[in-house]
Amino acid sequence: MTALAGAGVVITGSGAGIGAALARRFAADGARVVVNDLDPDACRAVAAEIDGIALPGDAAGEEGVAALVTGARKALGGEIDIYCANAGIGEGSGLDASEQSWDRSWDVNVMAHVRAARLLTPAWLARGRGHLVTTVSAAGLLTMLDAAAYSVTKHAAYAFAEWMSITYGAKGITVQAVCPLGVRTALMGASGEAARLLLDDGAISAAEVAEVVAEAITGNAPFLVLPHPEVARMYAGRAADPDRWLAGMRRLQARLEQAKEDRAREN
Repeated sequence: MTALAGAGVVITGSGAGIGAALARRFAADGARVVVNDLDPDACRAVAAEIDGIALPGDAAGEEGVAALVTGARKALGGEIDIYCANAGIGEGSGLDASEQSWDRSWDVNVMAHVRAARLLTPAWLARGRGHLVTTVSAAGLLTMLDAAAYSVTKHAAYAFAEWMSITYGAKGITVQAVCPLGVRTALMGASGEAARLLLDDGAISAAEVAEVVAEAITGNAPFLVLPHPEVARMYAGRAADPDRWLAGMRRLQARLEQAKEDRAREN
């Protein structure tokens, strides 16, 4: 018997990657898992694999979040115990990112969390307990080269999780922010040269992330969940000496630009 046994859990973006790994890990511990993803086939496949509940659809827009929360409550036969706001996107690179890319990034990476919290918090406060887990990324503590919209919105996602914890943490609501570095998922694979330069060496599997998250949820539930422990040192260094940290990141930026030039010449 674990703390997850019997818990009603919703995981957004769980048709693949970290979300699917969380679904498998939580189900193995006896949780009743609602699998959500924009890809209906992937959503249903993961749900069938873990004997979960498939609720495919949008988990970012106001109507989509409302439908997911309502549908999950009905399917679980009561309140949602743990809501994992895991869905995330990375679009555009720098100043060339379109208005649409910025809008979608805000919607999926930030407002999806806000909209879910609006609907979940009143019921959680009424019963004196609830649990919000947000997949933020180390980009929300540090930054990600060549990914302005992703970095900015992940900082905002972290700030919102922090605000939720401060505001409701003494009222029975547990909030956790999961901030991994490189994870071998499709999102990392689509991140191009920056991911190869910054993340490849220390990249871990989605299953390894899920293991760390499960231990954090069932243990003392720290706010900051770091599948890569070295992120704590990096974050502390950034705060202690921002100018030194920025100088180091500029050097990485120069390496990234050189790597792009080299690759372009090879092609």
